[in-house]
Amino acid sequence: MPRHADTRGRIIQAASRLFYAEGIGRVSVDAIAEKAGITKRTLYYHFESKDELVAAYLDARDQPNLTQMAGWFAAAEGGVAEKVAAIFAGLARTARHPKWKGCGFLRTTAELAALPGHPAVKIGARHKSAFASWLAGEIGLAGFESPDALARRILLLLDGAFSASLVHRDAGWFEEAGHAAHALVTAHPRKPDGRPAGG
Repeated sequence: MPRHADTRGRIIQAASRLFYAEGIGRVSVDAIAEKAGITKRTLYYHFESKDELVAAYLDARDQPNLTQMAGWFAAAEGGVAEKVAAIFAGLARTARHPKWKGCGFLRTTAELAALPGHPAVKIGARHKSAFASWLAGEIGLAGFESPDALARRILLLLDGAFSASLVHRDAGWFEEAGHAAHALVTAHPRKPDGRPAGG
């Protein structure tokens, strides 16, 4: 790996750990540089501003998070209802880790609520849309009607569980939301071609 890319990666990794643990507002550029083992001047060589670094932090979380949820879905036995519930069960396990601090995308967007044009806010919206789009694709392949609408409803349950679990410090909210998502999928109409839910 080129030295330039390695240094940039170290900066993003340091920023990710600090931003996720403490929130973007409480973390200074000096703290990130110190954790990355570099000077602030070097940090600014790679990132023009803290805002750019915040965006890079969320961008780095995007694909790994989507891949993890898709993995839980794919590994679960049963139809789509069981596979969707498995995503919530996986998040419940994750939320029981002592260092869990909720959804980084939702927390960052909340901190930047007064700045809707911030690049990190746009990345957060893209991440949520990508999840809904992927899930709608899976739902559509399984023969359900209106897959986009069903995927959005499941995302609402997911983000609600993220918020409630963080507020109450109780991962059980994910499990309750998983039961609701399972029921939602089970009750959703399928196309009249008779294909089984779940393939």
